[in-house]
Amino acid sequence: MPRKNDILPLTIESIGLNGEGIAHLEGQVVFVSGGLPGEVCDTLILKVGRSAIWGKAAEVRTPSPHRLPSDCPQYPRCGGCQFRHMTYAAELEAKRRRVEDAIRRVGGLDLPVPVILGAKNTQRYRNKVQLPVAAGKEGPKIGFFRARSHDVVDVDDCLLQPETASALARALRRWMAAYAVPAYDERAHAGLVRHLFVRFSRTQALCCLVVNGDRLPRERELVDALRAAAPELAGVVLSVNKERTNVVLGKKLRTLWGRDYLEDTLCGLTFRVSVPSFYQVNRDQCEVLYGKAVELAELTGSETVVDLYCGIGTISLAMARHAGRVIGAEIVPSAVEDAKANAARNGIGNAEFFCGDAADTAARLAGQGLRPDVICVDPPRKGLAPEVVEAIARMGPERVVYVSCDPATLARDLSRFAGLGYAAQNAVAVDMFPRTSHVETVVRLSQVAD
Repeated sequence: MPRKNDILPLTIESIGLNGEGIAHLEGQVVFVSGGLPGEVCDTLILKVGRSAIWGKAAEVRTPSPHRLPSDCPQYPRCGGCQFRHMTYAAELEAKRRRVEDAIRRVGGLDLPVPVILGAKNTQRYRNKVQLPVAAGKEGPKIGFFRARSHDVVDVDDCLLQPETASALARALRRWMAAYAVPAYDERAHAGLVRHLFVRFSRTQALCCLVVNGDRLPRERELVDALRAAAPELAGVVLSVNKERTNVVLGKKLRTLWGRDYLEDTLCGLTFRVSVPSFYQVNRDQCEVLYGKAVELAELTGSETVVDLYCGIGTISLAMARHAGRVIGAEIVPSAVEDAKANAARNGIGNAEFFCGDAADTAARLAGQGLRPDVICVDPPRKGLAPEVVEAIARMGPERVVYVSCDPATLARDLSRFAGLGYAAQNAVAVDMFPRTSHVETVVRLSQVAD
C-alpha cells in the first residue's frame, strides 16, 4: 500500500464528481486532483483511506489534448473552480457523462442523456457573489474557501463574477483597515465582518454586509466607500448573523442606504430580487434551463400545472404563459409574497401561490382531489422526500418535469417514480456553472399506461 507523500505514476481513467481524475492502484480508487483522462501523472499521495486514496498530479508525463494552462492565478488553490485546466468541450462531455452515469448506476435506469446545453459565456456569469472575510497577516482576507476547508484564500479578482464584486471587495478591505474593523474569526466566534454578499441585475448591484453584531462602526463612511467603488450600486444592506453556523445570511436585515432589492428580467418577465431571494446565479443559462422545462411540459394553454418548489415564482410564471392555471407552493413565506408580487408585476392572473412544505402541500392537494396535468419540481440538492414522490403519484399528473442540481439524488428519485408508474423519457443536461463541477438536469417523466 502507498503511504502519504509517495509519488507514483498513475493512468487517469475518467473524471470524478468534483472534477478530479480517477485512477486505480491495486484495485483501490485514487482521486487525482488535476488529472485528465488518458494522462499518466506522477501523483503525490496526500491521504490513504480505507476505501480510497487521494492525491494530486505533481507532474503530467503525457498531457491530454484537452489540457489547457489555467487562466486564473488562484486556480486550483481557492476551490471555487474545478475545470480551468481543460477545454470547455471536455468539461461539457464530463458533465454530460456524469449525469448519464448517475441515472444508470444510482437509478438503475437506461435513460440516455444525449445533449448538454453549454453556455455561450463561461466568464463573469454569476449574478450572486458570497465572499467570506477573515483576518490575515497583512489585513483582511476576502475571497473564497480553500477546497475542503474554511481557510479563506484572499482573491483580488474572480473570473466567474462581475468585476464590480472585486471593486467592492477592495473598497471593503480599505475601509476595514482604515477603521480597524475586525474580521470574523469562525473558531473563536469573535470579530465583526463575516461575508460580503453581492447581487446583480442586468444594470445594477445590491451589496450586503453580513456581520457578527447589530451595527458596524462608521457605517456612513462604509456606504460612501462602496458607492464610490460601484456607481451602479442600488443599495447597501446589513445582515445580522450572530449564530455559530455555516449559513451565510442572518434573519435580521437593515438597509443602510438605497433600496433593499433589485429588479431583473428573466424569460421576458420582471422579477423583484431581494438579498435572501432564491434566484439562479447564471441568468442566461437559467433562461435555457427554464425554456427546456416549459418545452418538456408540452403545454398547450389549457393545462393545470403545480410547481411544488416555486421560490419567487420564476418557473411558475414561465409556465403560466403557456398553461391554463398554475399553482405554486413554497415553504419560505417571504418568497411566496415575492411570487405573488411578481405575478402582479407581470400582469399574470392565472397563477396562485401559497406557503407550505412540499410534502404537506402535495399530500393536501392529493387529498383534495386535485388532478393536475403537469407537476414541476425544482428541489434543493437533497432531492425529493419519499412522501413527496408518493403524493405526486397519487395526484396522477400525465407528466412530471423534474429540474435537478444533483445527478445522484435525481437518479434516486427517478427510480422511485418508476416504482410508482412514471417512466423517465427525456433528459437534458444544462451547464449552469461553467468551469465548476456543478451541472443541472431537466427530465420529463410520463405516466405509464396500465
